[in-house]
Amino acid sequence: MATKDIVVIGASAGGMGALERLVAGLPADLPAAVFVVWHLAPGVRSVLPTMLSRAGRLPAAHAEDGDAIMPGRIYVGPNDHHMLLERGYTRVTKGPKENRFRPAIDPLFRSAAYIYSTRAIGVVLSGALDDGTAGLWAIKMRGGTAVVQDPSDAMHRSMPLSALDNVAVDYKLPVADIGPLLGRLTREQAAPEPLIAAAEREKMEAEVKIAREVDSRVENILQFGELSPFTCPECHGVLSMFRDGRIIRFRCHTGHALSCGTLLESASEQVEQRLMDALRALDETIMLLNSLGEGYAKRGDTAAADQCFNRAREAFERSRPIREAALANEELSPEDLREARA
Repeated sequence: MATKDIVVIGASAGGMGALERLVAGLPADLPAAVFVVWHLAPGVRSVLPTMLSRAGRLPAAHAEDGDAIMPGRIYVGPNDHHMLLERGYTRVTKGPKENRFRPAIDPLFRSAAYIYSTRAIGVVLSGALDDGTAGLWAIKMRGGTAVVQDPSDAMHRSMPLSALDNVAVDYKLPVADIGPLLGRLTREQAAPEPLIAAAEREKMEAEVKIAREVDSRVENILQFGELSPFTCPECHGVLSMFRDGRIIRFRCHTGHALSCGTLLESASEQVEQRLMDALRALDETIMLLNSLGEGYAKRGDTAAADQCFNRAREAFERSRPIREAALANEELSPEDLREARA
């Protein structure tokens, strides 16, 4: 009988300390393989495997494409690549970004759910926004186990709160208690694989293939969603809207995937960026008109100089409300909305 021998963990902001405390509590004889995705900007050298190896009793290393999955080891998603699971080995790919990250948590969790079903345990730790929620939902749908760090124990509580709001979580506890919990859970027998709707299985398979880079027909996934009026912040393609239980998320025809929280944050960022672009253009117009006016004045052409200076004043007046709007713009996140409801 199979056991719960696949543990997938996702973390973002505030996640390094949480990961260190978690692995410190893992037993040396853990009968499971552990897979970790921690958000990291491209080009930044990750020292996470070294830190985790020092923090606990299990060896940690960056996953490589084709690594055999072995119990008692920690596999870390490498920079700018997705880490996915196959039956018995890992895949490391450069599939489309999810939630504007690569590696992202949802592709790892989704692949674990698809391949390992009830053998998978998903863990969501400290982080901003909501990456990991859709992946944890997929694990639960496939009969796996969902574990979330107690938000009151997390440095950044958005990811844990999102998971708790949208997934029927099995365990919510401080991160220091998650390691011992995993030591117990991984010795339990896995339940039989549950039946799920054919459409859900096909959608999950298609999304795993996109992350694997093995399905060039990305448009096929769009049949599982509804066309939306929104555009992808990565490529500006039209987004289709998907529903996983209460979760709403988006994917474009080039494969980029976005949660509601990521799309909201991106939209508010773009508002400020576009306002600042307009302000920059007006400021450059004002400076150019003043420069031209000074040149005309030096040559004695007062009529032309006055026209330039008047146009500069008009442009400055037009720029004032744009400047005020740009400075007043606030980036929004689901946590901001949650606090407003409280």
